[in-house]
Amino acid sequence: MTLLSVNLNKIAVLRNSRGGNEPDIATAANTCIDAGCGGLTVHPRPDMRHVTPADVRTLAGLLRGRVEYNIEGNPFAGARGAYPGLIELCREVRPTQVTLVPDGDGQITSDHGFDLTKDIETLKPVVAAFREIGCRVSVFVDAGGEGFADAVAIGVQRIELYTGPYAEAFHQGDARKELASFAETARRAQQAGLAVNAGHDLSQANLGTFKSAIPGLAEVSIGHALIGEALYQGLANTVRSYIDILS
Repeated sequence: MTLLSVNLNKIAVLRNSRGGNEPDIATAANTCIDAGCGGLTVHPRPDMRHVTPADVRTLAGLLRGRVEYNIEGNPFAGARGAYPGLIELCREVRPTQVTLVPDGDGQITSDHGFDLTKDIETLKPVVAAFREIGCRVSVFVDAGGEGFADAVAIGVQRIELYTGPYAEAFHQGDARKELASFAETARRAQQAGLAVNAGHDLSQANLGTFKSAIPGLAEVSIGHALIGEALYQGLANTVRSYIDILS
């Protein structure tokens, strides 16, 4: 079964918009775990627009031994204020998985992946650092990407497919071309020895079609749509609905 990792960033966005501690990210995490999710994801950024380093630490203690912990981020974004940098934060909390994403402050959300054919030498030392910490290393990539054998050679264990283009095509009414590209990319990555994750703009409407097209899909990380749907359906019910789709 494909593991559902719930991204909690939007819980932190709501909290930060008002200040204080509500909605409480630890309560949200426990609700998702009790509903049956297999993992939780956070994406701390240096500008701390949503999840903060303090949240990352709180969740580390809460999740240990219960579900997988996936921390996303740009390994090349340096320390700033209370943000110690992705490597240092992961060294401190030891997540199950780190997902490397080439985002910057100017991006509202992640909108592209690494190019493994061009970025492999730059990624090599940071992948080694995360592997030394004990993290499983996943790299955010676009459909149609290359360089998977090189990624395996430097210690990458998974890719996460950036599914924004698929979600947009699905919304427009015809995602067949994008699905074929994602399926072929996943097949080549798996042949190279990588497990395949996916995430970005996946929803209850489009997830089943995507999963059906990607045999062996290891994990999906879903936050924005899931939290939005939870406003109407309730958080626990929404998590269960996603699990039903994946099973």
